[in-house]
Amino acid sequence: MRYTHIGAGIGLAFGALALQIPAAVAADDSDVRIDQWNAYPGSTVTVSTRACDPGVDYGKGFSEVGGEFHLFGGDQEGVLTGQFKIPEGAGPGSDTVTLKCPPRTMVTETYQVSGRPPNGSVGAGFGPADDTNTGLAVGGGLLVTAAAGGLVWMCRRPNANRT
Repeated sequence: MRYTHIGAGIGLAFGALALQIPAAVAADDSDVRIDQWNAYPGSTVTVSTRACDPGVDYGKGFSEVGGEFHLFGGDQEGVLTGQFKIPEGAGPGSDTVTLKCPPRTMVTETYQVSGRPPNGSVGAGFGPADDTNTGLAVGGGLLVTAAAGGLVWMCRRPNANRT
């Protein structure tokens, strides 16, 4: 019976991994890479592509939110890279980037624009994040107390009850 449960657990783990393979392959399928996939107003977005012919060293790009930008050859052979800035007044939603390079290559990709940039620390409900010294001291004290209590409990138990 025990081996049946172990086999079922292993089968479920492999099944979950197998379901992730098509998504991982599809994510790498595009010739366009947009850095900062969830951009926010005021941020700079970098777009790079391998869709152009290897001999091409210039291209043009257009973003519905950011406007026109240029693509130039980068550090890697056959990769064109360009940047544009998302305007401060841009609202949340998706943005489509269209890239064109000679002779007749055109590719599009979509990414998300979030509503506002991240601001401040994450509120976890235990006070502000900048007060880390007190939190570390309290947490460390609790860990030491628990370890000492466990040690005392193990030492005070008779040997016959230890299992």
